[in-house]
Amino acid sequence: MSSVTAADRSQENQWKPIGAAIEETVGAGDVPVEVIESLCMKCHEQGETRMLLTVIPYFREVIVVSFRCEHCGYHNNEIQSAGEIQPLGAIYTVKCTSRDDLNRQLVKSESCTISIPDYQLTIPAGRGQLTTVEGVIADTIRDLEHDQPLRKIQHPDVYAKIEELVQKLRVIVPDQDAETEGGVDGSSSGPVAAPSSAAESCAPMPTFTLKLDDPSGNSFVETRGGLADPKWSKREYERDAAQDEALGLKHDEQQDKSTSHYPEEVLSFPGVCSLCGSELETLMKKVDIPHFKEIILMSTNCHDCGYRDTEVKSGGAIADKGRRITLKVEDSDDLSRDILKSETAGLVIPEIDLELNPGTLGGRFTTLEGLLQQVYEELDEKVFARGDSSESGVSDEMQKFLGNLKKAMAIEMPFTVILDDPLSNSYIQNTWAPDVDPNLTEEDYERTFDQNEELGLNDIQTENYGHVEVPGGEQAEGVAEKDKVIVQA
Repeated sequence: MSSVTAADRSQENQWKPIGAAIEETVGAGDVPVEVIESLCMKCHEQGETRMLLTVIPYFREVIVVSFRCEHCGYHNNEIQSAGEIQPLGAIYTVKCTSRDDLNRQLVKSESCTISIPDYQLTIPAGRGQLTTVEGVIADTIRDLEHDQPLRKIQHPDVYAKIEELVQKLRVIVPDQDAETEGGVDGSSSGPVAAPSSAAESCAPMPTFTLKLDDPSGNSFVETRGGLADPKWSKREYERDAAQDEALGLKHDEQQDKSTSHYPEEVLSFPGVCSLCGSELETLMKKVDIPHFKEIILMSTNCHDCGYRDTEVKSGGAIADKGRRITLKVEDSDDLSRDILKSETAGLVIPEIDLELNPGTLGGRFTTLEGLLQQVYEELDEKVFARGDSSESGVSDEMQKFLGNLKKAMAIEMPFTVILDDPLSNSYIQNTWAPDVDPNLTEEDYERTFDQNEELGLNDIQTENYGHVEVPGGEQAEGVAEKDKVIVQA
């Protein structure tokens, strides 16, 4: 038993955070780095490859690999995952509002795609990297500028578009020549180097969003202040067949068929984009939610301007009463409950003072985690888009609110979700079905006159609507008699 414990402790001591490993080895003779002689592919002489086993906080174990050739000066670095492919893919989103955010460490695996939607920039999957946000942008500028002189002659229109993008990126990372130190490759120095000129610059920086989409789930962006960082978010998703194939995994089609309870028929009809006026196609599908009712999912996607919209409609009749659903969230399993929020439903979380009026976010069919994530992204986009123009008190209150919402999403505090729908078209999954869920309560209530008026129900005539009662003697009776015959037929 003692030998096993000693081995476990030895293995744990091997995996240390990068900062701790550097602090322990500065000035020391023994460095916990594996050194292997490797062939340089530039000059075909012998170079050195160094490998460091480390762990990234709030992430997992990784292997940092660095190669350098003393003969020609060529050097590069990459990162490899020391673990297995994760069961779910992951999308990390970081809102960069200050130059300090450029120093966030970033792990990019071989299957990760990086995008900056503000500039319509997408960096395809490539070799793994351990760098910073600034390092990613600096490498992108270098790669884009590589063939610019040739493009200027052969493809002037492409040259102009790329040059416009490069100038926008230079506002974020200026003085590009000062950032590369020696070497033919000119790769970014990585997170262990001293802060770069871009991060130290006092020049104003435009706000932008950085997204990492990794089907393997082995990429990561550093958080500030733990998982409650208001600028940082993570969303996991199921991989599709194409993503599994790209990772070398076998996609279980039989499992997809066994877990799918919905008909495969998808209806489509043409339409016009409300933004650019181009022709588009709207998809519609009926979905039967167990222990609830049928709903209609509608999706619109414009390939010209990128506009997207989704809607959820009720497929049944208007209920006689409204319904109030209350869920006590105590653990992470509650976040995975399916939730249908109709466009007439309001959402309240008293513990964090969150209240969404009916109509906010429209109709949504997702999980509780997905709904809270969407609320966070909508509010986060509003508060950080205002930048320095917002009042300090209002901005501080909003950031405090976003921090509390982040804590709720991380289950650092129990909270209550109240979904109030006057039309009873909303739903929260009962994980104990058909038994009673102790954390879920449903209450039906009579709608008020004002609620019926707002929904347009007071003026609806549901009985004797085939008869017309107007004053006018024999002519009026004739009209009523005619309508009566039609109704009887």
